[in-house]
Amino acid sequence: MLIPALDLIKGQVVRLLNGNFNQQTTYHSDPVAIATEYRNAGAEYLHLVDLDGARDPSQRQFKLIGHITRSTGLPIQVGGGIRSTADLEQLFASGVQRVVIGSLAVTQPQLVRQWFNRFGPEAIVLALDVNINASGERLLATHGWQQASTTTLESCLESFLAVGCRHVLCTDISRDGTLAGSHVELYADLKQQFPTVQWQASGGVASLNDLTALKAVQCDSVILGKALLTNQFTLTEALQCWTNASSPVSM
Repeated sequence: MLIPALDLIKGQVVRLLNGNFNQQTTYHSDPVAIATEYRNAGAEYLHLVDLDGARDPSQRQFKLIGHITRSTGLPIQVGGGIRSTADLEQLFASGVQRVVIGSLAVTQPQLVRQWFNRFGPEAIVLALDVNINASGERLLATHGWQQASTTTLESCLESFLAVGCRHVLCTDISRDGTLAGSHVELYADLKQQFPTVQWQASGGVASLNDLTALKAVQCDSVILGKALLTNQFTLTEALQCWTNASSPVSM
């Protein structure tokens, strides 16, 4: 599945380079219109990042998120600094299908496991965002990618598989917002290592060739952000490419 993404600040569609708020580009002033365009082009799901809520939970854009959900009629997953049970409850009340949990999976894993048990694994997407060091370790970043941890993606994920984790959004931070190409080898390895997980690839997608390559390694979904906003290709073209791309045949 291809999942168009909209990053939101003060009701506008923006992009940050490598998660840096000081490197913001604003693309549109009407996210509802853009989300509706994506739906009309064939999108089956949307990914929203509430950057206001990430910086300050009291500024979370519940009204806008609810408006997008109702206007498009699409299932939506929302991330951005989700820190409390109340955040999840309010997002679900706004019509959100899934919440995306990042930093707390590293800093408060017991709380996140409680959410899995309460809301169910279909309601939660783990956002495991990695910096890959010279030794090849996939170290998770937290707090909007501004802090590094010593926790590896693999060790973190193992603890959540026990509570039924099914959906994981993985971003290679070095590629996010760069249009440098997707880290296909990363997702190939993760899909092979954790075949029960539905992997969402994010970061660096720049061309239809990236989509073909990700489909070939059986990546389940791809988040499309900057490539659509900067007209590298249209969503219609991307969906046609994804549909026509071949997956390897299992023997």
